[in-house]
Amino acid sequence: MTRHGKNCTAGAVYTYHEKKKDTAASGYGTQSIRLGKDAIKDFDCCCLSLQPCKNPVVTADGYLYEKQAILEYILHQKTDIAKKMKAYEKQKQAQKTTDQSESKSVEKEKMEKFKSNIVSKPINPFTSRDEQKPEGTAEVAVAGSSKALPSFWIPSLTPEAKPTLLKKPSKTVLCPMSGRPIKMSELVEVHFTLVDPGLDRVKLLSRQERYVCAVTRDALGNSVPCAVLRPSGAVVTQECVEKLIRKDMTDPVSGDKLTERDIIYLQRGGTGFAGSGVDLRAKEARPVMQA
Repeated sequence: MTRHGKNCTAGAVYTYHEKKKDTAASGYGTQSIRLGKDAIKDFDCCCLSLQPCKNPVVTADGYLYEKQAILEYILHQKTDIAKKMKAYEKQKQAQKTTDQSESKSVEKEKMEKFKSNIVSKPINPFTSRDEQKPEGTAEVAVAGSSKALPSFWIPSLTPEAKPTLLKKPSKTVLCPMSGRPIKMSELVEVHFTLVDPGLDRVKLLSRQERYVCAVTRDALGNSVPCAVLRPSGAVVTQECVEKLIRKDMTDPVSGDKLTERDIIYLQRGGTGFAGSGVDLRAKEARPVMQA
């Protein structure tokens, strides 16, 4: 036992602090950490590039993307789907050819068996049945079996391994955030209202408050719930929607009539506070020591 009570090593309880310290030092066990504000993207940043959008577009679920980034993503997904579909068609054709060859071989075997039953050969009573077999039968069987011998050191060629069959790929491009189908024609262009139209892009990006509500001129941020109006693409606060726009359901910028589908609530990145409603905990799964 050491001198001071704080350094006591004779305790019978394995404390949480000691367990956490040993876990971090050993490299085993799942670790979790709470993210701060620096690890969260701003509300006006693209969900793919995580950079402030220059030509922003929004999906029906409220996810904001840079127009060029989401276009490249959709084209890449379509190319990938085309490659998978080509491989699937090739596998389907190969399987069809294999089935045809197997059916032909079965029919040939039936025909040979039928012919052997009809054509009778003279039987020599002084020879055994093994000697009556036609010449070359054993050699052909050995040669055929040698070609079909599996490879025991490659997992995909072992006797127990089954051929991996490709499933027919879906032709639908999915949103990288929501996982729902996405089309370029369904994206809505977003028009943010600048705090000061006279600022250039460099000075604008250095400011913490860059945009304001198109109606009330309130500053927008991650802590302010926002919505996009589909007809005009204007960004307004959710408070403005509830108190002003829902009274007559008219777009204050373009003057068009609105429906519930035309009000798209913008997904926020979070604020760093526990009460923001965003999961701010990151986990890293590491190997676990088992007895």
